[in-house]
Amino acid sequence: MPNNKTDNFLKAIKKYAKAQKTAMQGEVKQLKTERLKEAEEKAQRDSERLIKDKLQEKRNQQTSWLATKTQEGQRELFVERVKMTESIFGKAADKLKEFTETDAYTQKLSDSAKEIAGFFGDKACVLYVNERDLGTAESLKQFFAGSVEVKADKTIKIGGIKGYCADMAIIADETLDSKLEAQREWFIENATLSVL
Repeated sequence: MPNNKTDNFLKAIKKYAKAQKTAMQGEVKQLKTERLKEAEEKAQRDSERLIKDKLQEKRNQQTSWLATKTQEGQRELFVERVKMTESIFGKAADKLKEFTETDAYTQKLSDSAKEIAGFFGDKACVLYVNERDLGTAESLKQFFAGSVEVKADKTIKIGGIKGYCADMAIIADETLDSKLEAQREWFIENATLSVL
C-alpha cells in the first residue's frame, strides 16, 4: 500500500508537471505570438517609414532636378531674349545710321539745335556731335544767342546733338543714341519676351 501512495504521489507530481508544462507551453506560445506580432508591427512601421523616406527622397531629387532644369531653361530664354533684343536694336541703329545720310537728318539736327538753344537761352554752351556732323557746326551755331562751341563726341555713335551748359549745370541730350536706348526698357516690357 505504501507503494500505492508513492505511485499516486508520483502520478500527481507527473500530472502537475504535465499541467505546468502544458501551461508553460501555452504561455511560451502566446508570448511567441505576441512577440511575433510586435516584430511584424515594428517591421511594418519600419517598412512604411523607409518607403515614406525613400519617396520623400525621390520627391526631393525630382524637385531639385526640376528646379535645375527650370533655371537652365530660364537662363537659356534670358540669353536668347538678350540676343533678340540686341539684334533688333542693332538693326534699328543701322536704320538710324542710314537716316543720318539724308536731308531729313540735317533738318533734324537743326530742329534739335533750335530746341536746345531755346532751353539754354543766352547762356554759353558746348554742343557735342558725331565726328561726321562737324561740317554742320556753323549752321547749328546760328540758333544760339550765347556763345557756342561745337565738338566731336566719340560716345555719339549714331548721330544727333548733346548740349551742355556749365552755368546751368545741365545736359540736353537730343542724340539718336539716347533716344534709341530709351526705347530699350519699353521694348523689353512690351515685346512679350519675358522669362517665366
